Amino acid sequence: MTRVTNPAFPPSGQARYQVRFDVGSGGLARIGDADVIVWVDALGASPIDLDTVPSAGVVLAADLRSRAATARWILDHQVASGRRISISIVSSSGDGVFGSADVLVAGAVVDSLATLGIDFTSPEAAVACAAFSGLTGAVGHLLTASVLGQQLVADGSMTVEAVRERAVLDADVDPVVLRAPAA
Repeated sequence: MTRVTNPAFPPSGQARYQVRFDVGSGGLARIGDADVIVWVDALGASPIDLDTVPSAGVVLAADLRSRAATARWILDHQVASGRRISISIVSSSGDGVFGSADVLVAGAVVDSLATLGIDFTSPEAAVACAAFSGLTGAVGHLLTASVLGQQLVADGSMTVEAVRERAVLDADVDPVVLRAPAA
C-alpha cells in the first residue's frame, strides 16, 4: 500500500518516527498521514468519523481491552507490507480537554507495539507509554475516577461496573478494524 500525502496536512515534527502520538481531531490532522491510524477511545464515548481522516491508510480503534490484539494486527500488517510502516496513534479526547483515560490507552498501545519490537517512537508516544507503564496497576481506578468516567456514570450512560470492564487489559482477542487495507 502506498502512503498518500495530503498537502493540506503538512508532516508534523513526529513524521520521522515510526510510532507517533497526538490528541483529538487537531492531532489527527497533524499526524494522521500514516499507513496505520489507531484511534484510541478508552470509554467508547468518541467514535471516529472516517471522513475526517486525512489519509488513505488503515484505521483501527483501540481501547485497553484490545491493545495487544491491535499491536499484533499492526505487526502482521507490517510483515505483509514487507517494509516499516508508519503508525499514528490519536487520542479521541482533545480539542481543549485533557483525557487521562485516553492517554493511558494510547500508552498501552505503544507499550504493546514496543513489546513486539515496533519501538521507534516519538517523544510524545514515549511519554504516553511511560504514563501507562507507571500506572498499569491503577488503570481500573483511573478510568472510573477520570472526568469522563465520572461524567458517563453520572449521566447514566455507563455504570461503574461497565467502566471497570473497559479497563480489563487484553480481554479482546480481535482488533477493531474500521478501514481495512486496500486490496
